[in-house]
Amino acid sequence: MTALTTPSGRRVIRCYAYARISSDREGAGLGVTRQFEDIDALVHQLSTPQAEYRIVDYFEDNDLSAYSGKPRPDYLRMLQGMRAGGTDCILAWHTDRLHRRPLELEEYIDVCEPRQIDTRTVKAGHLDLSTATGRMIARQLGVQARYEVERMIERQKRAREQMAQHGKHFGGRRPFGWEIDGLTPIDEEVTHIQYAAQAILAGASLRSVAAEWNERGVKTSTGGEWGPNEVKKMLARPRNAGIREHRGQEVAAAQWPAALDEATWRSVVKLLTDPARRTNVGRTARVSLGTGIYTCGECGKPVISGTCGSGPVKNQMPAYRCLGHVSRRRDLVDDMVQLAVLERLSRPDASDLLLAREEPVDVQGAQEDMKEARELLDELSAALGRGEMDLRSWSVASAGAKKRVADAEALLSRAVSVNPVAGLVLAEDVEAAWNALDLSRRRAVLSYLVTVTIYRARRGRQPGGGYWDSDSVRIGWK
Repeated sequence: MTALTTPSGRRVIRCYAYARISSDREGAGLGVTRQFEDIDALVHQLSTPQAEYRIVDYFEDNDLSAYSGKPRPDYLRMLQGMRAGGTDCILAWHTDRLHRRPLELEEYIDVCEPRQIDTRTVKAGHLDLSTATGRMIARQLGVQARYEVERMIERQKRAREQMAQHGKHFGGRRPFGWEIDGLTPIDEEVTHIQYAAQAILAGASLRSVAAEWNERGVKTSTGGEWGPNEVKKMLARPRNAGIREHRGQEVAAAQWPAALDEATWRSVVKLLTDPARRTNVGRTARVSLGTGIYTCGECGKPVISGTCGSGPVKNQMPAYRCLGHVSRRRDLVDDMVQLAVLERLSRPDASDLLLAREEPVDVQGAQEDMKEARELLDELSAALGRGEMDLRSWSVASAGAKKRVADAEALLSRAVSVNPVAGLVLAEDVEAAWNALDLSRRRAVLSYLVTVTIYRARRGRQPGGGYWDSDSVRIGWK
């Protein structure tokens, strides 16, 4: 390509100016702007009576790391322009703004060397990639830049580990329930967390909690709507119990106040992570009270939702069915069951339903045992680090302490079992309280209180004049 010249005969050196900043905490690209200001000053310094350095295009990647390996759009666009012969020189604030990975540097050299593209920087000076010495210097600078990044990452990891061990908040996105500092609770959101935990333990579904919050205008910490997965993730956080988690491990008591006591939180987590918990039960189970709860009197299997009746679809009725065995109208069965439940809950002895079915758990004892075991693990780890014991001895000594921690966690996860009928028994108007429950909580009450078995109905008119055979539905109390 013929060299460009000015009217006065000065040679024009076409330049690409590149700037990058890894983390734009100010959010305004100011770091990139400062780099371009220094690059503009460099252009004036480089220009001579014989040659004029002229920037023909600017490229910038703001808030992008060269070390991470993620694509940098403007850097890739700059390489494309270099391959097309659009520049004679690359200007940057420092070589580490261009590369922090050897692989990228080698590609850059492969583009620059055959085209004799110069590289000049504000801080690292001139890199002549057309010579072996220039390429060696570039590679050394690249190695140094990578070393500095790795050291920085190590320091950051160590700092975060120390913060975690002291129960401190790392920062980042505001956690639901707390202010952006991660320490100051937001009373209204803490109340929502407590309500959701109790609802889940009482049999509510994640979907129903999310739907209720969305209807009431409760937003996530980012201002979005709730879905079942978002509710699950939020409730499963150790932060809710005042526990500092780091790299998936519970490491210390947190510095922020807990939203839930530890026993309640562990019970919720156990319930949400139980493989037997059905998280996607299908449409029919969500719209019917007894699907999966009522059983067939012929084979003992749970009934499913379907229809009964003959003729056009519009004449058929929703029903509980067990193929080949029974088929009963859903509304009549549900009415019978609900009336029986409300009658039982309205009796003077309804409070007997609140009695625990399991032996009480020593929550305080479990917590103290867990604390002692964790302190022992810390002491053993420190002894291992000081060289006072070898790895094999540490492994044997720590096994017992680890088991104590696991046993205590399992015990605490059983400590809280909210009785799903508690709200009904304590209600002044049992029927109104029942009507206020969503479907998932009504199903939880039925699962806790009754067994419902559906048998074949007697044909024809029944005693009393109707066709409904009430004897074909048998309700037992647990």
